[in-house]
Amino acid sequence: MKPFLDADFLLHTDTARELYHQHAAVMPIIDYHCHLNPKEIAENHAFADLTEAWLGGDHYKWRAMRANGIDEAYITGDQPSFKKFMKWAETVPYTMRNPLYHWTHLELSRIFGINKVLNPQTAAEIYEEANLLLQTPEFRAQALMERMHVELVCTTDDPIDDLAAHQVIKQSDCKVRVLPAWRPDRILAIDKIKAFDSYLAQLEQAADMTILSFKQLIEALQKRHDYFAAHGCSLSDHGLDTFYTEEYTQQGVEVIFLKARMGKALTELEVRKFKSAVLYELAAMDARSGWVQQFHIGANRNNNRRMFHQLGPDTGFDAIDDQPIATSMNAFFSRLDNEGLLAKTIVYNLNPKDNELMVANAYNFNDGSVPGKMQYGAAWWFLDQQDGIRRQLDALSRLGLLSRFVGMLTDSRSFLSYPRHEYFRRILCDLLGQEVERGELPSSELPFIAQMVEDICYHNAKRYFGW
Repeated sequence: MKPFLDADFLLHTDTARELYHQHAAVMPIIDYHCHLNPKEIAENHAFADLTEAWLGGDHYKWRAMRANGIDEAYITGDQPSFKKFMKWAETVPYTMRNPLYHWTHLELSRIFGINKVLNPQTAAEIYEEANLLLQTPEFRAQALMERMHVELVCTTDDPIDDLAAHQVIKQSDCKVRVLPAWRPDRILAIDKIKAFDSYLAQLEQAADMTILSFKQLIEALQKRHDYFAAHGCSLSDHGLDTFYTEEYTQQGVEVIFLKARMGKALTELEVRKFKSAVLYELAAMDARSGWVQQFHIGANRNNNRRMFHQLGPDTGFDAIDDQPIATSMNAFFSRLDNEGLLAKTIVYNLNPKDNELMVANAYNFNDGSVPGKMQYGAAWWFLDQQDGIRRQLDALSRLGLLSRFVGMLTDSRSFLSYPRHEYFRRILCDLLGQEVERGELPSSELPFIAQMVEDICYHNAKRYFGW
């Protein structure tokens, strides 16, 4: 019986072990999509305790605790930190076969050097040991990233953000390069009239201009896009339920925008036309600036209305959507391609039924201009687990070029999440190692396969993003 989480965890063949230990494990981390708070990086945040570092903002853990019958007071409520941690420790044994079980113990082991299994009996000892470490400079925000060999991260930033924290980081002694990434989702929410009007006021202030027309809206967004570019941004991201490609005219969109500014409710078709127009303009900005654009497709958000009103968004009540995407995806990219405005693109799906669909349709728009221009992104959110990662790698391998893949990301709000890169790398190496030993890949090509592993873990992303 193998020990839990040993050096060869998830590695089932000699070839897999060689690929991981000699090649994947030594590669630095480029985390090109995460939700870390740049202010915490700039301040080199010191965490009060393990509860703050581990449970604060982690809706993956919150969902598991709710499913285990834990009262909300111990999740997002005002109970003391130690009691919250104990409720998480009580939940952990019940997460077996959920990725949280592996992630939890990888984080304890790789970051804190704690190799105990977390359960109610060990919880107090683990909490005390981790808290002692968190009080030292070696476990502050920047040091945690350095400890995990992180070379670069891209945060997720709204167009109205002043990026002041990024400027502080750039001028500091932080050894990790931290860049902003443009996330303009809020400008699409024209169907929520009051929130949209409030957001436009903030955008007016950030862009230092009045926005009374759709044309002026695009001018303001372009000003902020240029501002982000001047501060090192070369990457956008969009969280969408599907692609939007309704036919529209400029005059028609102007009328829709004016109607919204007057506080009048819009029809569903008007909303879709507005979203189609804005998405096109944003994609054109990315292409003209030489950015990479990302599209995360398929989240069904804020489904529990009671809890949304109580806690707000991103608190564990989102799920997988099932809207059709193929036709609109092709129409969106085809228009941009036809106009010479299709930037390098990464697409992610949340519904596993769309794995092959995403690869096949994205690959319609590779044009030979750059290796891997159209990328099928890493297994995302609900799919970020052993089976989901393998299925993403298999779909990409069957219908595209795994060798050109830009690899893993954390998509996390936690500074403790970097072992997810290790998790991915072990699964990748195990997949390739098993195929070599079964004779499905030639052992004579091991040097190329080893280089492919290093490329997927690090070099492909570095080349693709130009870092």
